[in-house]
Amino acid sequence: MDKIRVKVGMASCGVAAGARDVYLKLEDHIRQHSLPVELSKTACLGMCFIEPLVELTGSDLGKVTLGQVDQENICGLLDEYLANKVPSSNIVQAEKLDAPYNGLLAKQKRIVLQNCGVIDPLSIDDYEARGGYQALKKALTLPPGEIIAEVKDSGLRGRGGAGFSTGLKWSFAAAAKSPKKYVVCDADEGDPGAFMDRSVLEGDPHKILEGMIIGAYAMGADEGYIYCRAEYPLAIAHLTVAIAAAQERHYLGKNILGTDFSFDLAIKEGAGAFVCGEETALMQSIEGKRGMPTIRPPFPAESGLWGKPTNINNVETWANIAWIILNGAKAFRQMGTEKSPGTKVFALAGKIAGSGLIEVPMGIPLRDIIYKVGGGMKTEKPFKAVQMGGPSGGCIPAELLDTVVDYDSINATGAIVGSGGMVVMDEGTCMVDVARYFLNFTQSESCGKCTFCRIGTLRMLEILTRITEGKGELEDITRLEELANNIIKGSLCGLGQTAPNPVLTTLRYFKHEYLAHIEDKRCPAGVCTALLRYEINPAKCVGCTACARICPVHCISGSARQPHVIDQSRCIECGACSAACRFDAIRKG
Repeated sequence: MDKIRVKVGMASCGVAAGARDVYLKLEDHIRQHSLPVELSKTACLGMCFIEPLVELTGSDLGKVTLGQVDQENICGLLDEYLANKVPSSNIVQAEKLDAPYNGLLAKQKRIVLQNCGVIDPLSIDDYEARGGYQALKKALTLPPGEIIAEVKDSGLRGRGGAGFSTGLKWSFAAAAKSPKKYVVCDADEGDPGAFMDRSVLEGDPHKILEGMIIGAYAMGADEGYIYCRAEYPLAIAHLTVAIAAAQERHYLGKNILGTDFSFDLAIKEGAGAFVCGEETALMQSIEGKRGMPTIRPPFPAESGLWGKPTNINNVETWANIAWIILNGAKAFRQMGTEKSPGTKVFALAGKIAGSGLIEVPMGIPLRDIIYKVGGGMKTEKPFKAVQMGGPSGGCIPAELLDTVVDYDSINATGAIVGSGGMVVMDEGTCMVDVARYFLNFTQSESCGKCTFCRIGTLRMLEILTRITEGKGELEDITRLEELANNIIKGSLCGLGQTAPNPVLTTLRYFKHEYLAHIEDKRCPAGVCTALLRYEINPAKCVGCTACARICPVHCISGSARQPHVIDQSRCIECGACSAACRFDAIRKG
């Protein structure tokens, strides 16, 4: 038997699920009993839906991953493993045993996430042991132009949403004539349901640093910033430790690894403004100004931070760089599709069984992501749609589930790949309400600079709210479309230009739901409270009086053992009666 190693997933998702208590319990148990166990921390393996996760290795049983553990059972499960006994419960993955989620990684290909959930993110030794900083050492022996050519040949497209050629973008900054240049990592992740950047920064911070250092060398920059929102305290803490460790090993600072190249890196904490995901607004914020977009041109590669040439890529884009330099553009192109090479990280959220983080090759069908990688639907209700690209994206319906995931194919649906958020919805979701939710987000996050974005999104939100309250009219659909097109044309930055997308895609694929709200004054999904109507089915009602006894406004009447009736003029649609009925006699619609 090898030395027993125990890793506890201590990313934000794990800590929120109770991983810290589990770790402390294990630490105390190992110390009290002088167990021959090496206990360590790691980050997110991706299976957020079954946290806390504990990985056991070193016995003849091979690697065993336990999920949904707690303080009460973890020590007993560890003792069983130490005795070479199969843990009696909580096994979710295993090398030599059948386990429920052994196939979860089968369709994934991990480049960006290859170290997440494997290494201790606070250990530079762990990172170096898995090939960390070898790409930097290789890059420093190459001419900068050769590095840019390799990135360009790889076909890597920006993973922040726009999908622009990373190598081409680098070439613009490299060509700028200035002795002072900056590189920036955009970690201002703000999409509802997205947590890709957070997980990578928490789980493998050195990968981002290495990518940025290589990029800075290639473009001739000597200073960089990681712009990370302050709501990610664990990511910031891990980055801070990683930067200090990289400086100590001479990967950062003056004359890196004995060369003439010097590069310094700092963290800028953002205040959480969604608009700061836009390049020019982000730079304004770094400079200490209010985060508001500016007119382009000039583009950042020509005049960015403090008027100097600047290159900005997001977390996932930087995380691909070291792999490309070590393995080559040709190897990267062997994954994905011709126009969208490589892999893509997605955050799965909503009504999906396997919510969490995945990394799959570009070109995989949406159906495979939902049902083979994500484990299918969490509820008994059928799949209805998936929101891709966050508030800037759109809703893709069930009939398009065979669409492959690449930039062009997803754009053709009206959605976007975006930074990688996927919110899965079932038939219990109201698509009008979804459009209203996302538009409410973008409207409140608008910086207010552009009239079309500031006022136009507010008018659209008012119309959507009116429709969900049963006060809509047919002309509202035309008004929404006209406002959407004007906002797209008249907005300065990507926030306004994409804000109408959720409305346009739900109108495109779910127009019948809008018409039901407007013409029939009915919410087909039974979500919009103002349009709900509770009725008692006399064929099922046994007159048990449970609904009448719980009704807060006493609007249900009837004799014992006889069908009851709801007075619709007094009903407040609270749903208490439906929840109390044990005979499925109350219909909601």
